Amino acid sequence: MATASHLEKLNGPQRKAVSYGEAQPQKGLKSGPLLIVAGAGTGKTDTLAHRVAHLTIHGVDPGRILMLTFTRRAAAEMRRRAHDIIRKALNESIGGLAQTLLQRLTWTGTFHSIGNRLLRHYARHLKLDPQFSVIDRADAADLLDGLRQELGLAAKEQRFPRKETCLQVQALLHLIIPRGAKIALA
Repeated sequence: MATASHLEKLNGPQRKAVSYGEAQPQKGLKSGPLLIVAGAGTGKTDTLAHRVAHLTIHGVDPGRILMLTFTRRAAAEMRRRAHDIIRKALNESIGGLAQTLLQRLTWTGTFHSIGNRLLRHYARHLKLDPQFSVIDRADAADLLDGLRQELGLAAKEQRFPRKETCLQVQALLHLIIPRGAKIALA
């Protein structure tokens, strides 16, 4: 199943990153984690998509590959490109092994989405309700400001810190407010 046609369009450093590891006869590829750091427009997404294709072409289970990005669009694009590269390398039109590999490539997403998925999966071990809610920064600021008002900490001579300050403290402490907590907003 191994082919090198998917490496032809890459430059030297990209090819080195994509083919990183040691081929193991009938076992796929032996390699550790790979971090690719490069500036904007240098082909990181393409290199990572080729890396995923290379790994799967050499027998690595796509279910064991983790691809993290900062945006959903980048994650979808990397996944699509990896599929296209595999399809072309295996000379498949529709369906086939490339489609099966794509369906098994389930650990692709943003840092936040994968983190959320892992937290939900291991919630009980972390003593969290698996149905916990995640709130964004603006909602957290409103929640803290509401609590500040409700507790009468905004009108005192020595005021409680503003919502922005509380958010900075919250970010440092990684505060988690469990679902179902009794919180009333003014």
